[in-house]
Amino acid sequence: MTRLTSTTRAAAAAVATATAAGGLFLSSPGAVADQGGNRDEPVGVQVLAPRPGSDAGISGSGWFIDLAIDFATTDLAATGFTGVQLTGPGGHNNIPPAPGAFGTGHDDRLPGLVVLASTTTSTLPGFSGPGTNLAGLFNLTGVSDRSDDGTQLSDTWLVGAPVAGSGVDSVLTVAVVDDLDHDGVYDDAPDVVTDANGDGRIDRRDLQALGLASHVVRVPFHVNGAPA
Repeated sequence: MTRLTSTTRAAAAAVATATAAGGLFLSSPGAVADQGGNRDEPVGVQVLAPRPGSDAGISGSGWFIDLAIDFATTDLAATGFTGVQLTGPGGHNNIPPAPGAFGTGHDDRLPGLVVLASTTTSTLPGFSGPGTNLAGLFNLTGVSDRSDDGTQLSDTWLVGAPVAGSGVDSVLTVAVVDDLDHDGVYDDAPDVVTDANGDGRIDRRDLQALGLASHVVRVPFHVNGAPA
């Protein structure tokens, strides 16, 4: 898709800048995947925030995960998208005008998406550690482009609690799961990703074991623990 080619250049520039500013986080080869993917993949994932090497948040919260997801299909239903959402905790949960469920696990509005953080807690209700799919916590989902060669969806979460820790280095891992049940829709993301290879970690290899429609994007960053 032409759109992915242009965004890949922007992502490469962002990674280069982050490397210079925070090379500590990018010391291992392949730490950050090409955010544009390639033309053989039906889905491309871009992580717009956090940026690699960034120091995000206030006492572990108040930071964003902001995604742009490009599908090669022009069939909006096939992307798994079920409707726009503006949701959140408490009184914001699943109410008009753009209702969406709010909780850990797959997202009811974009059910093919998996978002993991390597430092996700297992002490809060509903969280089971780094394998917890955080996609269901995203607040804002919509359609940012419908063109002749594909569809782009935007998805954003304002992290309102230190669910990935505070004052810690973390790695965000994002991908879109393949059409595992072969119904023509990307809607098969799990609520929890398991340790498929038994190495004691939940990472891109465990995502790849599920079967993916996209590449895997990994973003090393720091969750800031300082107060405002």
